[in-house]
Amino acid sequence: MALNPNEDTEFNEALRKHGILPPRPPTPRTPSPPPAPTIEEKYANYTAAQLRELAAEAPDDETERILEVLRRRRLQEARKKEMARFGRVYPISREDYTREVTEASKVNEEGDEQEKGTGVVVFLYKDGDRAAQQVQILAQRHPHTKFVSIVGDKCIPNLPDARLPMFIIYRKGEVLNQLVAWGADRERKIEELEAVLILAGAIIPQQRRPPGSDRDSDSDGSDLEDIDDDPSSRMRSAATSTNAKAPKNIRAKKDDSDSEFEFDL
Repeated sequence: MALNPNEDTEFNEALRKHGILPPRPPTPRTPSPPPAPTIEEKYANYTAAQLRELAAEAPDDETERILEVLRRRRLQEARKKEMARFGRVYPISREDYTREVTEASKVNEEGDEQEKGTGVVVFLYKDGDRAAQQVQILAQRHPHTKFVSIVGDKCIPNLPDARLPMFIIYRKGEVLNQLVAWGADRERKIEELEAVLILAGAIIPQQRRPPGSDRDSDSDGSDLEDIDDDPSSRMRSAATSTNAKAPKNIRAKKDDSDSEFEFDL
């Protein structure tokens, strides 16, 4: 009868004691079950609003504390992400126009349940336009809105310089407004241009929370406070109720007194 050295028998054990058979290999250990996921791992993909609801129903103080830490982390991540979305002026060519303007204006921000799309401001200019610096500042001030620039006659062939600088405002793939010869009648302040873009629907001001308030939004930080604190804040606040569907054909009127900025709606 053939000997099976792997069998666990008394004969084989005696042979092993005398060194005739090699020792049996150790029995492999049964793997331990994977550890239960931590609270951080369990709720890694939850939004800030969902975490707030869970914290309100937490079974104990420690779970509530961890969920609150995660909620605050989500809000900070959302703030950083939104602030980094645009924040500058993007030079484009005529070939880029459809992709960088029309299609870009159809993209909804993450967490935007109303699907408002993206406000896109096209700045058509010629060398030396004083509005260029204002556009740069507004692009940094409103990173939720995309600002692009292109030389006027490179975008629209034979476009007269008298119609520059020109602003074309898009949202949801449609032209909302056009602003022609901005500042041709008189020097314009940045607050005036900002107000026009708000009324036109290019900029939707972010809601400002009262000092000391720690409330967040159910839309996961999409209405986080605007940390910009400058004189134009009051103008933006006054237009907070303006939505993406702004009145058509906003343009600046000439004013003999040069003391007021009016809109022809």
